[in-house]
Amino acid sequence: MTRGLVIMLGIAVAAEAGGLTLLFRPSAGRRLLGVAESEQATYGLRIAGMMLAALGLFLGGFATIFHFASAA
Repeated sequence: MTRGLVIMLGIAVAAEAGGLTLLFRPSAGRRLLGVAESEQATYGLRIAGMMLAALGLFLGGFATIFHFASAA
């Protein structure tokens, strides 16, 4: 596995972990980012969390497929 794939997989794991944290625990993200507690902020953090989770799946999937395609 090349260094680029390892970096891409690391970014994917970090994005997935951060995204799932924001998606399922928006209060933790709100404290970390210093956002006021409101219903709009909760929705925004959950949307951002799903977008980060999707980024993690996207990058991780591409890194995995590229690794297996180049090994064959």
